[in-house]
Amino acid sequence: MQKKKLWLLFAVIVIVVLGFLIWLAPNATDGSSNEQSTMRSSGHDMSAALTKSGLQSSTALPFVSNSQQDTEVNCQLALDPSNHLIVNEQTRNCFEYFITQYGEKNIDQIKQDFKAYIEQGYKEPALKQILDLWSRYLNYRVQLGSLKEPSLSKEDPEYYRKIFGLMKNLRSQFFSDYEIEGLFGAENIYHEYTLNRMSIMADKSLNEVQKAQKLKELFAQLPEDWKENLEQLSKLEDLRKLTSEIKARGGSVEELRQMRINLVGVEATGRLEQLDQDRGNWKSRVNSYLEKRDGILKSNMSQSAQQQAIQQLRDQQFSNSQEQLRLGAFETTHDSGGKLPYAE
Repeated sequence: MQKKKLWLLFAVIVIVVLGFLIWLAPNATDGSSNEQSTMRSSGHDMSAALTKSGLQSSTALPFVSNSQQDTEVNCQLALDPSNHLIVNEQTRNCFEYFITQYGEKNIDQIKQDFKAYIEQGYKEPALKQILDLWSRYLNYRVQLGSLKEPSLSKEDPEYYRKIFGLMKNLRSQFFSDYEIEGLFGAENIYHEYTLNRMSIMADKSLNEVQKAQKLKELFAQLPEDWKENLEQLSKLEDLRKLTSEIKARGGSVEELRQMRINLVGVEATGRLEQLDQDRGNWKSRVNSYLEKRDGILKSNMSQSAQQQAIQQLRDQQFSNSQEQLRLGAFETTHDSGGKLPYAE
């Protein structure tokens, strides 16, 4: 279950590599963070909703909004043997399940539904603890809307580090250290790791080979369960960026090889080099084919004769049916004057 949640969190980050901290308000299903978008939008809306009515709530089911009709209430709260609340990621998921009903229900209705739901299933002392933490968590989410963005470029890793710092300061105003660890501990590990990756990538005093070594050392510091889930995602992105940097400045093959060894090891580097070779061979074959095809199309042969000659050329150089299917995209792009879709 934990791995599934982590993968959901990481999918968000691959799509928006540099903007991960802009999405800092948690998702209701996986507990991932998206609180910067809350800072910009729902935080202000929720603040206003505390003082005036919003949209009408759903009456179909007592604790579920219309969009959640086919879901179960995601509130698997953990208690210790003394019936005290154990604050963890499940606690946050529970809170967020109700908060994400905002828009279909107003704030007052969400508060009322949550209180009624908790009172049905929990007794003292857990009941008082849950309701108290819920109240503070709601206030925390509202206050996110008042945080000001740093006056820095979003290309600067320090922009995101300052946002993260503002968030941590705000959390300390509402929660104890134990509660912060339970509610945000997993998220904090990921954010610190990603911020450090961004800083390494932006460090102009390092070349690509040195960056790869530092990224490898940073990855080694992660907890084992995070390594398993982050390895493919982070290393793939790091390889792509560092490879682009080396090629953009005309770096040598040896530099590229050393960077890869530092980042992913000798065996993986060998596989990458074989992939480079396969891609290079494909590129040469396609370019040769397109050049000869152009010659046929410019000839004085009839259209039917041209098409027959092109098919013969295609069969000679690409006997594999899958390759011929791929080739069609290159022909279309070439004829329209576009950039050929070679993999880099």
